[in-house]
Amino acid sequence: MARESVDWVHALGLIDSRHRLHRLRRADPAGLAGRACPDGPADGLRLLTDLISWLFVMDDACDEDGLGADPARLAPVIGLLLDVLDRGGDPAGQLPPGSGPLGVALDDLCRRIRAQGRPSLLLRFVSQVREYLLALLWESANRERRRVPEVAEYVQMRRHTGGVHPSLTLTDLASADPLGPAGCADPALATLDLLAVDLVCWCNDVFSYGKESRAAPDVHNLVTVIAQETGAGEADALQAAADRFNQGLAAYQLAEEALRASGGDDIQAALTSRRDWVRATYDWSVAAARYA
Repeated sequence: MARESVDWVHALGLIDSRHRLHRLRRADPAGLAGRACPDGPADGLRLLTDLISWLFVMDDACDEDGLGADPARLAPVIGLLLDVLDRGGDPAGQLPPGSGPLGVALDDLCRRIRAQGRPSLLLRFVSQVREYLLALLWESANRERRRVPEVAEYVQMRRHTGGVHPSLTLTDLASADPLGPAGCADPALATLDLLAVDLVCWCNDVFSYGKESRAAPDVHNLVTVIAQETGAGEADALQAAADRFNQGLAAYQLAEEALRASGGDDIQAALTSRRDWVRATYDWSVAAARYA
């Protein structure tokens, strides 16, 4: 699966140097996908792996290659990617001129999702990736102005910059027992999704903080915004971020137990996949070299 996804990245031009290929391999997108969706079919797992690879490439272009430091430079890229999303993977349509490898790869993901015959999940995916892209512009504006957001604002926007929502959607798509549209629209499941997304993102922030603090510090980390808002030192801010994660995990467990008790058989697989994502993020963060 890892080799196939690397071949996909190469074939579509997402990686153009040994350095970037090495960086993607260290991120181990296949390892994360496999932990998060351990029982998924090969084609579903491959689609999830390719999405995670695309997200890593996009994030690295913004965070490490300088694209996200200048909103005027990032905005045209985001605009083209939004045009790609608006096509919804239509196999008869033409890509917008200048879409580039990121646009070609995103269109390929949308086409493959569309071919699964689950239009509600395609629409959900498109909406979630759109929110992710627009949130990258928020990050870019903060970098340009050297602005550190308040904790509440950061927590809200981090739910979108993490790219977790579309990853959960493709995990649902890979499920042998997928939820129908009514189940996906369940407010209780939507609340659980927010808790799961927070946990994944906060876990990522705690593990990535050491690497980020050694390089040019980025304001987009839970530890950083807590330190800025409270005046806490680094150690206290790290502890506060860990405490927030632990409190969120306790809330998640209560919400999950309530849904398992009250929900039907059709929701059990969705609950398991969200639990898998939380655990997978922790285990992958420990094992992968992305934050070394």
